[in-house]
Amino acid sequence: MQPTSHAATELERRFDAALTGATATAALSPSSHNCQPWGLARLSTDAARAAAATLLGGGEERTDEEYVALALDHGRELTALPAHAVEMRVSCGAYWRTLLRALAAQGWAPSRVRVLEADARAPFSGWPPRWSLLCVAALRYGEGSGERFAELRTTAGARRTQRGAYRREPLDAGLLDALETPTVKELWPGTVTVQHLTRPQQLESFAAFCSRYAGRDFSHPEAWRETHSYLRLSRAEADMRGDGFTLRQLFGPLTPARHLAKRVLLDPRVLRPLCRLGFDRRLADGLAATVRAGTPALTTMGFTTAQPGPADLLAGGARLADYWLAAAGAGLALHPVSVVVQHEDLRQKLQARLGLAGRTFFVSRLGRPTAAVPPTARRPDAGEHRSL
Repeated sequence: MQPTSHAATELERRFDAALTGATATAALSPSSHNCQPWGLARLSTDAARAAAATLLGGGEERTDEEYVALALDHGRELTALPAHAVEMRVSCGAYWRTLLRALAAQGWAPSRVRVLEADARAPFSGWPPRWSLLCVAALRYGEGSGERFAELRTTAGARRTQRGAYRREPLDAGLLDALETPTVKELWPGTVTVQHLTRPQQLESFAAFCSRYAGRDFSHPEAWRETHSYLRLSRAEADMRGDGFTLRQLFGPLTPARHLAKRVLLDPRVLRPLCRLGFDRRLADGLAATVRAGTPALTTMGFTTAQPGPADLLAGGARLADYWLAAAGAGLALHPVSVVVQHEDLRQKLQARLGLAGRTFFVSRLGRPTAAVPPTARRPDAGEHRSL
């Protein structure tokens, strides 16, 4: 009779150390509202390993493989808008990609990967009830990817969302071309298209679009209520909660008086009647002014299929992670302008207006920041995983 848990080996201990470093690195991945909606399980018991082997194509589990599973944590996902279903899986895909890159940099490359269909049931004992299984991978130890883990970890730590001003000088065309080309082997090549918009008329057209439509970020009651629930009044609160973003990260340095004013005006109970008086348009004009003041380039990403499935959504997140890490390594920052793709009518209008390829799921300002910003908070258990 086989034991319920296979004996620890030197290879397992090596994987333990690699997974600890990889999860700490992947925990720095971007997510909408910094909600961090992912979950990770290491499948280590004989029963869990056998179930993983079955999901990955049948046959017995291999003693030279380790198994991990990616989940969407429904307790942390955004749900106010239909488009959030895409955003959450893209966020999980960014985490998964960074995790697999960090493992491969330490010698553990994926040998088999399977994306599960929506609402797939996880056949693992002890699986958290609020998790949905997204993907399972088997990993084997060998040469790995050749990427330097220390450099990847440093770059992930340097990645920033910078909503403030960027230096106005144009970005080098060669750098932009390099960012459009994947430099790390993709699990799902050809799934995502990347475009850069740099011509003044394109940037002005986007600024005008934001001025006209970005107020919906604030005037949509359910969406703003959910956004506000992630708005932290101080860095101390953000660190305590381990998620969300601060007023300073949203608006830059604020005097005590302006901080109090923003705190009051952005309260959903106050903002909703103000939007009826046009305050949402004023806020949208502020975003448009930021675009005009210092945005040397826009980055857009789109799915190559009109109806992206589960694998496409994870691939979108993977491409986003690779892109953002490459941009951070080049000293660039991003400022996603999510409102323009979170509402289907706005997404279609923007695609037509700017001639964007594919089904757009990501639009961001891109540039060299003029000032440093602190990193976003992370949950105390962000670098941990479940063992099943």
